[in-house]
Amino acid sequence: MIPMRTPLTICLLASLTLASPALAQSSDIFDRVTHGYVDNDGVRLHYATLGEGPLVVMLHGFPDFWYTWHHQMLALAEQYRVVAFDLRGYNLSDKPSGVENYTFGPLLRDVAAVIDHFGEERAILVGNDWGGAISWVFAMNFPHRVERLIICNIPHPNGLAREFQRNEAQQQNSQYAIDFQAEDAHTRLTPAGLAATAARPGDPVEYQYYLTAMENSDIEAMLNYYKASFINRRGNASNASPSAGPPPPSPQVQAPTLVIHGLADQTLLASGLNDTWEWIDAELTIITLPGAGHFVQREAPERVTRAMQAWLARTAANDAGHP
Repeated sequence: MIPMRTPLTICLLASLTLASPALAQSSDIFDRVTHGYVDNDGVRLHYATLGEGPLVVMLHGFPDFWYTWHHQMLALAEQYRVVAFDLRGYNLSDKPSGVENYTFGPLLRDVAAVIDHFGEERAILVGNDWGGAISWVFAMNFPHRVERLIICNIPHPNGLAREFQRNEAQQQNSQYAIDFQAEDAHTRLTPAGLAATAARPGDPVEYQYYLTAMENSDIEAMLNYYKASFINRRGNASNASPSAGPPPPSPQVQAPTLVIHGLADQTLLASGLNDTWEWIDAELTIITLPGAGHFVQREAPERVTRAMQAWLARTAANDAGHP
């Protein structure tokens, strides 16, 4: 049977008309969330959770921690149980040694363990950067466990592979990730430098949040993500044999998907979004935000949160059989 593809929906954020309440202030997020731990085969994963309702699991990227989603957590908690967890290697989660502990196998099992911990079979996944990559791959391989998928500033893995192979600008902008694969790369980075990269410029409070999180993290473990699974300039996984040939076709994503991409992102260029609709057998919505960069959920928090709320409300209505 040939799957039927739904047409691509390109949304202009200005056209979103669903009313949403004013976004709550984020200063009290640490006081409002409940903290806990999930165990995945002896690796403890720290999470922060807020709200009640359908389960939303949020995954951050590099260099980041659960707090990156604080704007969205406060808003979505009005209708959802939102769980943002520290990826292994980061902040208060465990930091197992060895590159093999940062391949997609254990990373996907981390996501499954979080969903299981909250007694659910399925969840809405939200991811940025590495968290987005994990979310894409989880949705492709475990479609029965993903209700809906929201991706922030990371193209589908097929789009990434194409851009890393053919797009010279993307290759040049990704040189840092190649450098991260050097054996001693972790010795060249510091918690203070990573915090300055991640925190909002001129915000000393947020900088301190990030400095503490980066001091709690293991920089070598953080770079193991790149050593284990990053796609290099030849379009191959960095740990693949040159004689292995092209990888098998990836499974189609079966969940309704929202992609939000800040067009000022110089880390992962928007050209990687081309053909995304070819790899998704469900409704796809793409929203592009001029002026926002790689950490779009923090750089354009109101726009991203309103987009998420509107899309979740509309797709939930679709699921319920309403027009």
